[in-house]
Amino acid sequence: MGKAVLAVPLAMIALVTVVDVLAPSDVHLGPFLVAAPAITASFAGPWITAVIGAVAVLAQAATAMVRGSVTDLNHTFQISALVLISVIVTLFAHLREVHEKEMIQLRSVAETAQQVVLRPLRERIGSLRIASMYLSAVAEAQIGGDLYAAARTAQGTRLIIGDVRGKGLEAVGEAALVLGAFRAAARLVGELPALVAYLEGAVASDLDDADIPAKEIGDRNERFVTAAVLDIPDHEPELHIISCGHPPPLMIRGHHVLPLEVELPAPPLGLAELLHPDVATETFAFSPGDTLLLYTDGVLEARDESGAFYPLQERIATFPGAGPHDLLRHLHSDLLAHAAGGVLGDDAAMVAIQRVQ
Repeated sequence: MGKAVLAVPLAMIALVTVVDVLAPSDVHLGPFLVAAPAITASFAGPWITAVIGAVAVLAQAATAMVRGSVTDLNHTFQISALVLISVIVTLFAHLREVHEKEMIQLRSVAETAQQVVLRPLRERIGSLRIASMYLSAVAEAQIGGDLYAAARTAQGTRLIIGDVRGKGLEAVGEAALVLGAFRAAARLVGELPALVAYLEGAVASDLDDADIPAKEIGDRNERFVTAAVLDIPDHEPELHIISCGHPPPLMIRGHHVLPLEVELPAPPLGLAELLHPDVATETFAFSPGDTLLLYTDGVLEARDESGAFYPLQERIATFPGAGPHDLLRHLHSDLLAHAAGGVLGDDAAMVAIQRVQ
């Protein structure tokens, strides 16, 4: 808190006191002094607020003495009201300070949970350079339902990016479930469709075991996870992908940006038992020098003041940088500049992957 800010209520007390002393006897400006402790409570702690309140009370008493009417009913009520309001706003400052401390603790816990659940990806995995970023839509909550992870296999690198439908603790728990299942099976399950089937089974089993109240049974089919699961071989210039209702990755090749649209997308995780799909792996070229961008809906759904969505593909096409870290830094600043008020409407995650050999 700067001294300049604290000078505002003190200057207000001095100004009101001087004008009140010089005013005619039938004019009383003392009630304006309540503004000083009230303003102080908005930015200072309880002790400083109490001091400003005490100074205001002393100023009011001094004014009454100068005007020779310290015991009249008017000044008595003014001083009593000022004392009462100063006590109230001091209590308000105390409660606000307690709330701020709780928010700091909550933010610390959320950041710790993020590091445990959503571990940062290594910058170099095999033949890949990788950068990752998580942007929370809520300042107090550093983690939500978006997820990403990577794992090494005998043939190369496996990755997943996903987005849990919904918000709050349930979404965080669902994201942790998917990440745990991926980390447990990514190195053990040989084929990509089998890995997706394992993830589907984990999500479906969790929904079946969940204690859902009878009135919310209809919402059971609305709980799902969109995801893209990828295999990137070390020694072949290609990648294999299964998209479970997730936005298509973007391939940056030279000055061209190509969306990797799969022909047979699988349903989101948690809905396969309703649709009984045939899950198929699709292959795309991924040569040295190419950069792949994985992202979640929160990136595309960022709106500007006019309501227009963020044009991700167009913005990437104008990006002059080369590395994955530079790309994400550029998208981070550009995305927040596009979003109305610099605030995202939903959590967003991005992973940039560059093949270097």
